[in-house]
Amino acid sequence: MSIEEIALEAEERMEKSLALLGDQLRGIRTGRANVGLVESVRVEYYGSPTPLKQMANLSTPEPQQILIRPFDPTVIGDIVKAIQTSDLGLTPNSDGKAVRLNVPPLSVEQRKKLSNRVKDLAEEARVAIRNIRRDANKQADLEQTEKILTEDDVTTCKEEIQTLTKQYETKVNELADKKSAEIMEV
Repeated sequence: MSIEEIALEAEERMEKSLALLGDQLRGIRTGRANVGLVESVRVEYYGSPTPLKQMANLSTPEPQQILIRPFDPTVIGDIVKAIQTSDLGLTPNSDGKAVRLNVPPLSVEQRKKLSNRVKDLAEEARVAIRNIRRDANKQADLEQTEKILTEDDVTTCKEEIQTLTKQYETKVNELADKKSAEIMEV
């Protein structure tokens, strides 16, 4: 592998870690209703767990309410059951055609817990990025022992990977800070 290939592979993996963090943060409540809260709730649909966003239109008609309109109205009972068994802590109201979720405002204690959860998820993402850096550095060292890269090439490669690591850790911190600020605003 060349320096560019090692760096490109590391960058792709870091981008995936950042995208995963973004998805995880979308599922964390803030003071407002957000369809990201329920998008990934899995509903038992014809024997297989299916993400809610694949079986219903999700919208927020009001700041404190999520509206779920399933494409197939016969699954409303399954959707209600899935939401009740999820860890969202929301009570679904069904009228036979749609499901409404009222999102109550968060207490200060709940906000702090959610903010701590954001910090934990960000730390997991930073650890994943550092693990990717370690793997890329090992790959560079391996290429040196196999006489594919020179010592100078390996040094250049490790510097490039370190630059990528700092760049992605900064992005993780920005995402986490933004989400924490959203959670803490009243």
